[in-house]
Amino acid sequence: MPPLTAREIYQQLRDAALGLRPLRRLDGQAGPVFIDIEGWRLSLDVDHLHLRHCLHCQSPDGRVFDGGQRFGTDPVSLLSTWELAQIERMLAGD
Repeated sequence: MPPLTAREIYQQLRDAALGLRPLRRLDGQAGPVFIDIEGWRLSLDVDHLHLRHCLHCQSPDGRVFDGGQRFGTDPVSLLSTWELAQIERMLAGD
């Protein structure tokens, strides 16, 4: 089974930012932020309400992304400024 690509995960985050898919926070306030987007489970690094990068993701079909180590492979880096702001607002619970 091929690993998830940053683009596939970005698409889920983008759809959540646009309101096309529901984003549900699964954790408390400390440590990495865990979210669910229609079965996509993401672990995100958030620093003072600013989304930094994706630490881990598992798709509904079981494929995995483990925080792309190479430059440009982080799904968060693919978000537009507006999309990033929307996701951060959702994570803050506003």
